[in-house]
Amino acid sequence: MDFTEHVAKRLLSRHDIPTPPSILVGANWPTTDLARAMSTFEGRPVAVKAQVPAGGRGKAGGVVLTSDPMSAVNQMAGSTLGVHTVDQILVEHQVDIAHELYLAIAVDGSTSGPLLMFSPDGGVDIEASDTPLTIMALSIGSEPDVSELTAVLSEAGCPEPVTEVAQVAARLFAAFVDADAELLEINPLAVTGRGAVVALDGKLTVDDSAAGRQEALARNASVPPTTGLEAKAAEHGLRFIELDGAVGVLANGAGLTMTTMDAITHYGGRPANFLEIGGDAYTLAVPALEVVLANPKVRSLVVNFCGAFARCDVMTGGVIEAWKTLQPDIPVFFSIHGTGMDEAREMVRRELDAEPFDYMDDAIKAAVAAAGEDQA
Repeated sequence: MDFTEHVAKRLLSRHDIPTPPSILVGANWPTTDLARAMSTFEGRPVAVKAQVPAGGRGKAGGVVLTSDPMSAVNQMAGSTLGVHTVDQILVEHQVDIAHELYLAIAVDGSTSGPLLMFSPDGGVDIEASDTPLTIMALSIGSEPDVSELTAVLSEAGCPEPVTEVAQVAARLFAAFVDADAELLEINPLAVTGRGAVVALDGKLTVDDSAAGRQEALARNASVPPTTGLEAKAAEHGLRFIELDGAVGVLANGAGLTMTTMDAITHYGGRPANFLEIGGDAYTLAVPALEVVLANPKVRSLVVNFCGAFARCDVMTGGVIEAWKTLQPDIPVFFSIHGTGMDEAREMVRRELDAEPFDYMDDAIKAAVAAAGEDQA
C-alpha cells in the first residue's frame, strides 16, 4: 500500500517528528471554503504540493513555491501528474532551509530487517545519476540508541545539529515499526537557518498483508488508477494488470507469471497482461479468459502451468472449459509441468486438438511468432 505525503506526515507527527504547519484542501472545494482556508497563511510564502503517490513532483510541476496559494491551488486542482489526477493539495508554510538531508528506513532484502539510510545530500536531485552522493546504510536490529546514531551520522557527514537529526532517526524507526512499513522516507529533512530539524516531505509504503492490523491507515491508502479491464477483473477477485503487448498470459503463481512475461520480452515479444490463475482461481477461468481476450491487441495466448500445491490437470480443466465456452479465434500455446501434468497434457490433446510444448521457452517462442514480427 502506498500513501501520499500528508498521510506520511501525520504518521511522522504522531511520533514527534516536526513538520511544517499545513492545510489539506480538496480540488473540488467551493471557492469560499478554499479562500477561508487560504486566509490562514495571510500572504506568507507557502509550498503548494500535489498529493499523488509519485516521485519527482518538484520537477514535474507538482510543487509550487508561492505567496499566492489561492491561484496555485486553482491551477493545480484537477491537473494530472503522470497517471494521477490531482484531487488533494497540501498547502504548508515554506521553511528557511540551510541544509537538505535524506533520511529513510526500508526493509533490507538481505536481512529482512530494517535498514537506516542517510545522506547529507538530500533534496530533489538525490536520484540523479550525475550527482555525487554519500549514502550511509545501517542495519538496525532493535530500537536504535540516539548517542550511537549521533556518532554514526556525524561520521557520515551530517551537519549540526547532529543529535537532533539522530533523535528524528530514532523516532522514524518507531514510526516505521508502528506502521508495519516497508519504506518510510523523509526527503528532504531540512535543517533550518535557526538550527531546527523539519520533515519537508514524507513517503510511506506499507506491507499489503498488514492491512488487517492497520485498518485506519489502510483506509487512507492511495488507490492506483485502473483500466476498465482491470476494474472488471477486480470484480471477480482476479489479479490482472493490463499491458500494451500482443501476447496474452495465463499462468499459476505470481512468480511464474512474471517469469513468463520476462521470457516473452526476451524472445522479442511484449506481454499483454499480468494474470495469475493459480490455486482455486481455476474456477474463475471463464472471466479470466474473457478479460484477457477483451483486449483487442491480444493475438496469441500462452498458458503456463507448474503444478505443486495446485494440480496441473485441475487448472488445465478450468481453462479448457473456458476455451470451449468462449471459443476464441487466436492460437494458444501450452507449457504444463509438475503434479498432474500427464493428465493435463492428454486433456489438451483430446479436448483442444493441440500439442503442449515440452519446454516453456518453446511455447513462448511460438506465441511470440504467432503474435507477429512487429512485437519486437
